[in-house]
Amino acid sequence: MNTASERILKLGLPAGSLQRATIELFEKAGLHISDSERSYWPVLDDEEIRAVYLRAQEMGRYVGDGVLDAGITGLDWITENGCDIVEVCELPYSKQTGNPTRWVLAVPNESPVTRPEDLKGGIIATELVGVTKQYFESRNIPVKVEFSWGATEVKARLVNAIVELTETGASLRANNLRVIDTVIVSTTRLIANRQAWRDSFKREKIENLSILLRAAIEARSKVGLKMNVKRADLEAILGVLPAEKSPTVSSLADSEYVAIEVIIDDSVERSLVPALKRAGASGIITYPLNKVIH
Repeated sequence: MNTASERILKLGLPAGSLQRATIELFEKAGLHISDSERSYWPVLDDEEIRAVYLRAQEMGRYVGDGVLDAGITGLDWITENGCDIVEVCELPYSKQTGNPTRWVLAVPNESPVTRPEDLKGGIIATELVGVTKQYFESRNIPVKVEFSWGATEVKARLVNAIVELTETGASLRANNLRVIDTVIVSTTRLIANRQAWRDSFKREKIENLSILLRAAIEARSKVGLKMNVKRADLEAILGVLPAEKSPTVSSLADSEYVAIEVIIDDSVERSLVPALKRAGASGIITYPLNKVIH
């Protein structure tokens, strides 16, 4: 049985490039983070969660060792560090987009290298040393992999190639580098310490976080849609709505009309709303969503 002093979940949040996106995601999930800019010890509006900012590179080790009960980090660093943790769920968000990040093998545009095999006997600079070594060993390509202390793009012209993290490829293009291959594709994960996962209180807190954060991510690409429709036009309106959606249809005080409410992908909103208007819908309202829970 948990004592009062044990009813705290020690949670690691990613510092650095993912920090702002994480704060925004938690806000959407209904968890407000204060002191987020001035302190490594942010305060959540949940007295049962004690948070700390750590670099994603370190997170898995601290969670695996039990210093933290749970944390948020990337699959890349989980793999790199060989962390003995419970992977609770994938959280597909990143600093700029919702797309996965990639560690890519890159060379200068002027390099004669066109494939990984061309780097035989060469030197590769990267922060992701272990994964990069595994990549080349699995292909039986002998290379020397050196740890890079940052500014890795600059080193592409000092060594034979680099393995660097990219989300959009903009930085690589800005440094006149081209991608030869993808070494690993990584998304953000919620992870837990194995002992904490066996604790009923901590596991419930972690599972609650998982539900809320995934719901907030799901909501980012959706909008709610409401409208009024004459009963005579209902069939036509339902024919315009995406077939896989199941709208809620409610009666109104005016028996000739019904209200329809549905959640749609925001990518179809701009084409769908005019089509609904033409089909007879009125009082159309679209609104953003904080969470979508299936």
